[in-house]
Amino acid sequence: MNFFKLSFIPVLLGLLIIASVSPCYGNTQVDNDKLNQNYQFIAQGFEQLNMDIVNNIYVDDAVYISETQDKGIVFGREKIIDLYQKFFNKIRHKQAKIEIDFRVVMRQFSDNQSTDVGYYLVKFHPGDDSGEPVSEFAGKFVTVSTRTSKGEWKISVDSNTRSKPEFYYSAKPMPNWYYGRQFIQHSTPQP
Repeated sequence: MNFFKLSFIPVLLGLLIIASVSPCYGNTQVDNDKLNQNYQFIAQGFEQLNMDIVNNIYVDDAVYISETQDKGIVFGREKIIDLYQKFFNKIRHKQAKIEIDFRVVMRQFSDNQSTDVGYYLVKFHPGDDSGEPVSEFAGKFVTVSTRTSKGEWKISVDSNTRSKPEFYYSAKPMPNWYYGRQFIQHSTPQP
């Protein structure tokens, strides 16, 4: 009996150590679905030129780091929404439309945070009277989301840089991570 108790103690200690080191949080299908839904809200907000759709996906003290060199770091949900709304007003003034979508290529969970890394693609549809073709630009992004006490995932850090659209198009889908509407890459006609 003593031998059994003594041999069980190292096993029990080993299990306790593994349990304390192993991540037992986050990476559930429900968490992935909630995180993925934020990208759908952003895409919908861009299509409708309406940031009210995404107003609630940012925490109040969120931070936005833009790819543009002439803008500083934006602090606070209201200022982030205001920045986007001004951009949308410019698009609306041109009687144009805009689409955006994302492809998450890495997602890391820890306690009540999740970090997504991926690519985005923006398609700009000029007004009908402009005579200009549809154009696109792309970039890389890092988004940190925080799980609230209500179990919602809200963006706390939103950062992006520019990149070639080819990176978006060549990104491979990952199970359970947002992969967008899969914009189709238009090939250039060969002479």
